[in-house]
Amino acid sequence: MTFGARLQQAVETHGPLCVGLDPHPSLLDAWDLPDDAVGLRHFADIVLEALADRVAVLKPQSAFFERHGSSGVEVLEHVVGALAGTTTLSLLDVKRGDIGSTMQAYADAYLDPASPLAGDAITVSPYLGVGSLGPVLDGAEEHGRGVFVLALTSNPEGRQVQGARDEHGRSVAAAVLAEARRRNGGKSPMGSVGAVVGATIGSTSEDLDISGPLLAPGVGAQGAGVAELGRVFAGVTDRVLPASSRGVLGAGPDVTALRERAGEVAATCRAGLDRG
Repeated sequence: MTFGARLQQAVETHGPLCVGLDPHPSLLDAWDLPDDAVGLRHFADIVLEALADRVAVLKPQSAFFERHGSSGVEVLEHVVGALAGTTTLSLLDVKRGDIGSTMQAYADAYLDPASPLAGDAITVSPYLGVGSLGPVLDGAEEHGRGVFVLALTSNPEGRQVQGARDEHGRSVAAAVLAEARRRNGGKSPMGSVGAVVGATIGSTSEDLDISGPLLAPGVGAQGAGVAELGRVFAGVTDRVLPASSRGVLGAGPDVTALRERAGEVAATCRAGLDRG
């Protein structure tokens, strides 16, 4: 199965929700865990016990694992490997972006099944030119994986780049969305090239119908709710994957509380997106 098909299946099973694993120091402290690789491993195991096979997607933020060095990367490998045998997909939030052989190396690291860091999908940055993503997009298609390309992010600084226009008047964001749309052409039930569109951007005039998934970070603690999802993604709500981190993980470290909170957020997102 393609990533697009597997993602649709996971959402139908568990609801439209991606939970971000962002083990920043304050969260580890709130869970009464040390800010080191040992605490990171305990954090990961609690989340896996609570949410694997219960949410559609788990999204480890690579930086919060990398900050602990090789021991932290080992925990990230553990998370990816543990999810491989479940109905929950792994989305590695790495936001890599480069050119040529370096981009191919990133594809090998995060998308090739031979790598211990290979997840079901990754996030990438297109700001060395959307064409520079070719090795990763090709690798994802070859291995049945997914890619989410930054398109319309919620941080105010992003607009300076994403809203810039070329000589034909097309914005950078539009070019990114157009490439995703082209790559997804003809794929059923949907393509495997997604776009990252912040749920907190308010609104956009860009065409979000890319025939692929739309990752929508910002649900919960960052301020986006049902109304914001409906406003930003009007007409394409059937492809939206809302993402929440603190809004779910704030219920931890109790496993039952985490499951209940994730279920509540998924149900709210399902209702807000009119997904049945």
